Amino acid sequence: QVQLVESGGGLVQAGGSLRLSCAASGRTFNNYDVGWFRQAPGKEREFVAFISWGGSRTSYADSVSGRFAITRDYAKNTAHLQMSSMNPEDTAVYYCAAGSTGNRYSTRAQPGAYSYWGQGTQVTVSA
Repeated sequence: QVQLVESGGGLVQAGGSLRLSCAASGRTFNNYDVGWFRQAPGKEREFVAFISWGGSRTSYADSVSGRFAITRDYAKNTAHLQMSSMNPEDTAVYYCAAGSTGNRYSTRAQPGAYSYWGQGTQVTVSA
């Protein structure tokens, strides 16, 4: 079993930065791909960023490309999402996910590709 806990959310002004963390249980976490998703009220869960199990591949949604960066630390069983140049459209609950997603972007960008999810952390960007 893999348990994920997000942290680091909060209120930030437009143009500011925020770093989210995803703490995972057990070494098994290192064998899984990791994704970050977000969900705004009344909207479907949206793909944000991906990093492969080996850390060699990353993918980003067009809306965050160039502004967000996903990383992972195998020794600490953690993943991070560094968010910069934030805007109000980034306001959402952010979720960390883990799973074996395959090697296609179309697959790893889908929530159904992930087996484990955290409870989410609220990110609010004020104008």
